[in-house]
Amino acid sequence: MQSLTEFARSVADETLLPEDIDWLQLILADWQVISDLAAADLVMWLPTRDQRFVAVAHARPATTSTVHFEDVVGMYAASTRASMLEVAFASQTVIQEDAAKFAGAYSLKEQFIPVVCSNRTIAIITAESNLSAPRSTGRDASWTMGAARILADMITRGEYPYDATPAAVQHGQPRVMDGAIFLDSDGVVQEITPNAISCLRRLGIKDNLIGRLLIEDVTQIAQNNNRIDETLAVVVMGKASWRAELESAQATVTLRAVPLINGSKRLGAVLLTRDVSEMRRRELELMTKDATIREIHHRVKNNLQTVSALIRLQGRRSESEEVKAALAEAERRVTTIATVHAALSQTVDEHVDFNEVAKQVLQLAVVLAKTQHTVGLEIRGDFGIVSADNAQALATVLTELVTNAVEHGYPDKEGTVVIEAARDGKNLEVTVVDDGIGIEPGRACSGLGTQIVSTVVAGELDGSIDWLRREDGPGTRVVLHLELD
Repeated sequence: MQSLTEFARSVADETLLPEDIDWLQLILADWQVISDLAAADLVMWLPTRDQRFVAVAHARPATTSTVHFEDVVGMYAASTRASMLEVAFASQTVIQEDAAKFAGAYSLKEQFIPVVCSNRTIAIITAESNLSAPRSTGRDASWTMGAARILADMITRGEYPYDATPAAVQHGQPRVMDGAIFLDSDGVVQEITPNAISCLRRLGIKDNLIGRLLIEDVTQIAQNNNRIDETLAVVVMGKASWRAELESAQATVTLRAVPLINGSKRLGAVLLTRDVSEMRRRELELMTKDATIREIHHRVKNNLQTVSALIRLQGRRSESEEVKAALAEAERRVTTIATVHAALSQTVDEHVDFNEVAKQVLQLAVVLAKTQHTVGLEIRGDFGIVSADNAQALATVLTELVTNAVEHGYPDKEGTVVIEAARDGKNLEVTVVDDGIGIEPGRACSGLGTQIVSTVVAGELDGSIDWLRREDGPGTRVVLHLELD
């Protein structure tokens, strides 16, 4: 299915400018409010190069049943509707059909709303209401239809959508079906839906709010709250299209104001409410869980560093060179695991950017490897995001490979170990290349380090490993084929 931009490029009239498309995108981002208030399907029509109208977007109401059960996007307007679209396009005013018409077993009314940007009509929105369908916003919902009509008039004057509406930063965006309140220009409650009454009762506002200044009741709740949203007063008065959150001991409710204006004159506002108490409770639990996980990784890292220090101390006290070498390898492996846990302690989930881990772990492996010559390290490509289990195993494998390359490949020369990573979804191919003396035939998996590598690659990384001699010179080329979680 084509997007609005694709329709504009392929079939729309040449007069449609890029800024016009941006304006239409803003309408589509927020027109569900109008659909729910009007209890009507909204269809956006663009004029085409061949003098027709094509449907480019469709919104179905959440407060009643839909008129169009089929998908209308991409359909062209019939001749009778096209003539009304042309009239509305030229008039720049909302046109309401006086008489209802029948569509199968139900009757409906249609409204034509010109979309005006920079004093030019760029599209038409039709609002189609099923007159026989029940509404979910209350028994007397005529005020919501009146509010929808004001918003439609604002579209024809280029006053809607608002250009100062902040983006939502949290889950729990208020919707008409969750609760709606109609305020006059002074912030006095004129109408309220049952769901909005329930939201406010959970906050502790139990009085009949009709005819009351809502900000006074809200202030009583906010006084007992240590955390007060700085935009709360502006939102509750309906003065700006912002969002705020009000919290009491019993509940948390998000509020959004939809101002109704005519030029510089304020006509009132629709205040949308939504009880997000359970949502916020779950978010708090997740935040607590994430903090606990990070703390666990931090403590594991500290404990491993302590173990590493004890191993290093024991190695210094030993007089046997073999024991010192074995303890040095054990210290290096423990330090590698500690580095992964240090990276995990900085993130909120069980995944890490392995590029950063690789830089820390492999540089350390080169420094700690036993060699009398200077060996450099280059890391190329992208490892991507890796799960905690895979990161632990991959760090161990690469550390062993780099250490073996440094210790056994450069006994009497300097050189550089190059690591190249290529990630494609779950598949990761890592190549470790050195320009040392190269491996001897039959010696690839004889040492403890290479045995660890083979076991971890097959068992934990679900992959394979190839040990090869370099074709373009002396040295070794090890290729890992891995399938990550």
